[in-house]
Amino acid sequence: LDNDGDPTFNIAVDGTVDWYTFSGYRRYHAECHVCHGPDGEGSTYAPGLKESLRRIAYTDFIDVVTNGRQHGNLVMPAFGTNNNVMCYIDDIYVYLRARANEAVPRGRPPKKEDKPEAAREAEASCMG
Repeated sequence: LDNDGDPTFNIAVDGTVDWYTFSGYRRYHAECHVCHGPDGEGSTYAPGLKESLRRIAYTDFIDVVTNGRQHGNLVMPAFGTNNNVMCYIDDIYVYLRARANEAVPRGRPPKKEDKPEAAREAEASCMG
């Protein structure tokens, strides 16, 4: 967590990403990249989340993902009932935050930490 209590990334000097950043990469590419483009860069269909994370607060991100948003003809669907998103929403946020801060490059992180027990327990609890 950062000084405001929001989830954040931890990247080692050798480029090893923390588990949550890696998990966020995986979950983003499973659920979000179809509209928002690879690596949060955006597409002709939806805006780049890499740029959005530079401007919006964590609570706003959670609200938009959970409840959706409509802006003109653009519609972000609500994912509040999708466990594949909501059980990992902090991970997705952490990954996009790392991308927004240029802490990780495009593509799959080459090195990651092992999955911590706390992540295993949270996943089991959320996914049932």
